[in-house]
Amino acid sequence: MTKREEVLSALLAALAAGLPACEVRRNAVVPARVPPGGLVILRDGDPGEGEPLLSPPSWYFEHRAEIELLVDAADAAARATALDAIAAAIGAILAADRTLGGACDYAQGTAPDVVDIPVENAPPLGGATLSVVLTYVSADPLA
Repeated sequence: MTKREEVLSALLAALAAGLPACEVRRNAVVPARVPPGGLVILRDGDPGEGEPLLSPPSWYFEHRAEIELLVDAADAAARATALDAIAAAIGAILAADRTLGGACDYAQGTAPDVVDIPVENAPPLGGATLSVVLTYVSADPLA
């Protein structure tokens, strides 16, 4: 398993364990229906170029993974409250273990970008995206 895959798998496992009411998926297509507890989709994101370190030869990455949050609630206040609760829970998950069980050097979330997602003939879905910056060192940019 590559270091990148190890780190993303550790983040996915932490999200799944820390958000038991939500359905947590990786790189999934947004379904037609959002589960009652909400949906969290981890997107692999962009590892960036990697900065070479010379002794020993290795590469330093600040990998930006994206997380999409979706909730289905009838009114705007309920959507905002649900999204806020999920984002706060993700922040608590990261704060509890910044290394994701030793998979990375540091994991830090960013503030969510919240939007309403229009749905034909139904109330809008609540949506948000946030990034998690995963800092790690790999022996090879492809490993």
